[in-house]
Amino acid sequence: MNTIRIAVPKTAKRGEIIELKALIRHPMESGFRRGASGEVIARNIIVAFDCFYNGERVFGARFFPAVSANPFLTFHTVATESGRLEFRWTDQHGAVFSDGAELTVEP
Repeated sequence: MNTIRIAVPKTAKRGEIIELKALIRHPMESGFRRGASGEVIARNIIVAFDCFYNGERVFGARFFPAVSANPFLTFHTVATESGRLEFRWTDQHGAVFSDGAELTVEP
């Protein structure tokens, strides 16, 4: 089960740089480890993260087997208008996990 946690300010002034935080709980199994009986544990990783601000991609990252479990990202964007921030993770099998938050931009 994947759990998502995001941190988005509820309000910001137009032109303000805002900090966004995103975490997904995920095993991020590299495929290089072996289980107790010696079998290779299959790879199971998140391969992509994207953040959209009113539908426009404002941040993206690609992940590889060396990334830790539960990848946590902190990044910034400029508050330009009120709207929705959508956070989206994609795993290697194509499953998509997402969450979002509303941002109110004051003049």
